[in-house]
Amino acid sequence: MSIPTPSTPPRPQRAVEFTEVCRTFGPVKALQRATWGAATGEVTCVLGPNGAGKSTSMEIAVGLQRPDSGAVRVLGADPWRSSAEHRSRVAMMLQDGGLPQSAKPVALIRHLSRFYAHPWPVEDLCSLLGIDGFASTAVRRLSGGQRKRLALAAALVGIPDVVFLDEPTAGLDPQAARVTHEIVRGVAARGTAVVLSTHTFSEAERLADHVVIVARGQVVAQGTVEDVCSGGSLEDRYFALTDGDAHA
Repeated sequence: MSIPTPSTPPRPQRAVEFTEVCRTFGPVKALQRATWGAATGEVTCVLGPNGAGKSTSMEIAVGLQRPDSGAVRVLGADPWRSSAEHRSRVAMMLQDGGLPQSAKPVALIRHLSRFYAHPWPVEDLCSLLGIDGFASTAVRRLSGGQRKRLALAAALVGIPDVVFLDEPTAGLDPQAARVTHEIVRGVAARGTAVVLSTHTFSEAERLADHVVIVARGQVVAQGTVEDVCSGGSLEDRYFALTDGDAHA
């Protein structure tokens, strides 16, 4: 599998930094002094129960939300105040939504590619993800798995320096999930910082250079899989740390 390598400005080794970040929604404390980071050229897997703060963190990191306190830096900049040039280097794949329902998949990716100076060749990307197999089907008629593949292509077409993937393999069949894993590892290998949320322990064990476990808006563990597991399994460690979470 060939992953394009763009010409971009030098990137800091620490691509994503959360420092004591808090975010509340009325009585709900979505994030409580969350501190974690992600490095260039690595896959960082974020695990946690539903409502633990994973999606909120990603939305803050791409400038869709503003933290109440604490500091967030992505490629050295505050994402809330970042420039258009900075935003072109950061991408996010949402769990669902964000795709125009009447658009045709390949035409949509081709349209998005025009916003970038050095995009991933559209035909190559669509072939890699199998999107050419449903190129003439409107987005509203796509299956859940097809929508996932299209959303991933939309996130990667600009060959970002940082990409946030919110449960990218949820609902995919095993073959499509394996292709997604290969792409994620390939994108990281060319220098991109990949931050991926997942509920699948085997996926985290297969992909992660760095693991972050969140519960009740707090970071309860982080490090390599080996460091976090302390000789046990990731699944056992996860449940020991998140047991009793009201959102599990």
